[in-house]
Amino acid sequence: MVNWIEAAALALIQGFSEFLPVSSSAHLVLPSQLLGWNDQGLFFDVVVHFGTLLAVLFYFRRDLISLLPTAFSSKGVPNWQGELWMIVLATMPVILAGYLAAGLISQEFRGLAVIATTTLVFGMLLGVSVIRSERISTISAPISWRAALFIGFAQIFALIPGVSRSGITITAGLWLGYGPRVATRFSFLLSIPVILGAISFMLVEALSSIEGLPADWSILVFALTAAAVSAYFTIAFFFRLIDRVGLMPFVWYRLALGIVLFGILFI
Repeated sequence: MVNWIEAAALALIQGFSEFLPVSSSAHLVLPSQLLGWNDQGLFFDVVVHFGTLLAVLFYFRRDLISLLPTAFSSKGVPNWQGELWMIVLATMPVILAGYLAAGLISQEFRGLAVIATTTLVFGMLLGVSVIRSERISTISAPISWRAALFIGFAQIFALIPGVSRSGITITAGLWLGYGPRVATRFSFLLSIPVILGAISFMLVEALSSIEGLPADWSILVFALTAAAVSAYFTIAFFFRLIDRVGLMPFVWYRLALGIVLFGILFI
C-alpha cells in the first residue's frame, strides 16, 4: 500500500492526466521508474478512477440531465439519433475488444518501450489531426452515428498503455472534421461508461485477491478526493485552454514525454 506522499502524487497524476490527451499510464509509470515506488495496488487504482468518474459526472451534470429526455420520444420510442445513443454506440467496440483482448494486453503491452512508442506515435497522430482540423471548415452538427462508430473503434487503441483514451478519441473527432470543443466534449462524455467499466473490471480483480484489499481507508479517501478535485479542475481548464491556444501544446508535450521515456529506457 502506498504512503500519504505517494497517494497524493499518484492521485493528482491520475486526476490531471485522465482527461488530458497525454496518457495517464505514461505518467503513472514515471514515479516507479524514477523514484522506485512500489506498485500501488488494484484497489488504489479503483479508488482514483472512481474519483475521476465523480469529477466528469459532476462537470457534465446538466448535459447528462438534458440527454436523458432526448433518448426517447414522447411515445417512449427510442430516438436513435440522440446523443445518449451515440455514446452507447461509441462505447460498444471498446467493451467488446476489452473483453476479448484483456489478457493479451495485460501480458504483452505493459512495458515501458510500448508506452514510450505509443506516446510518440499517437502524439504525432494528434498533431496531424489538429493541423487538418485547422485547415478545413469544422462540422457544427452533432456527432452522427457514423462518426460515433469511427470514434468508438479508434477508442480500442486506448486499451494499449500510452495511447491515451481522450487523446485518441479527440484525434478521431478532429480527423472527421469536428472542432476541438465538440470533439473534446464527446470524448469526455464517452469517458463515463469507459471509466465505469474499467472500475468494475479492476474491482472484481482486486476483490478476488487478498493482496488487492485496502489497508488504510483514510489514505484511500484522501486519494479519491484528490483525484476528483484535480480531475474536475483539469476538465474546466482544458476547455478554456483549447479555446485560447488549441491542442498543439499537448502534441509537443507528448513528443517530449516520449523522448524522456525512451531516455529512461536506454539509460
